[in-house]
Amino acid sequence: MDLGLKDKVALVTGSGSQIGFGRAIAVTLAKEGCNIISADMDIEGAKKTAEEVKGLGVKAIAVKADISKNDEVQEMVKASIAEFGRIDILVNNAGTPGGGPPNSEEQWDITVNVNFKGTWYVTNAVAPYMTKQKYGKIVNFSSAVSRSGIGGLYAAAKEAVIGLTKAWARQFGPQGINVNAIAPGMGDTNFQVLAHATPEQKQMFINSVPMRRLTSQQDIANTVAFLVSDVSSDITGQTIQVDGGDFMI
Repeated sequence: MDLGLKDKVALVTGSGSQIGFGRAIAVTLAKEGCNIISADMDIEGAKKTAEEVKGLGVKAIAVKADISKNDEVQEMVKASIAEFGRIDILVNNAGTPGGGPPNSEEQWDITVNVNFKGTWYVTNAVAPYMTKQKYGKIVNFSSAVSRSGIGGLYAAAKEAVIGLTKAWARQFGPQGINVNAIAPGMGDTNFQVLAHATPEQKQMFINSVPMRRLTSQQDIANTVAFLVSDVSSDITGQTIQVDGGDFMI
């Protein structure tokens, strides 16, 4: 099936690392013909992603940006527009599990500034260009734990992203912009407990999941590709659980 992504321009935040979902998303979209803007705080990692996708025959640039800082977000988007002239797809993948003492104001600020406010900054910077071209696909990142409350402040911030997704879907729908979110399940990423679990602990969790496996990077990347494609043009305002049935809404 042709997803209709050839020559589209995709900005993927947090795509500078092999750990997590960003690089897998960038590579998967590149395989479908997308030109890629790899954005990350780690510019060297972003450059590696850009070089990898160039090897797939598409254009790519790397941009350094801390999405919790609006001035850096504005510069990221300016550089993207200067290079490609447009942004068709935005994947708000960048996130953090937080930092500082548990349940402290410091932890709350870090968690909200990246996971919630950062998503807001980036979308607000990109949306005017999508509105002008009457086309856009935005995918935000929530988390499966937002549905259960497990994860404390992180879960709260990720639930807030779902609210933003619904609000933006209504706001931007008339301009031809689809806005959806993904809530990934537990997988082997450095943001998640199982990355440091014993084999026995990991197997115990796997046995509790209906599909009897962890969520892979490719599971998430494939879902992103679907949501930003032409075949999902009537889907907006939705949060897709990709978690092997761990949480059922």
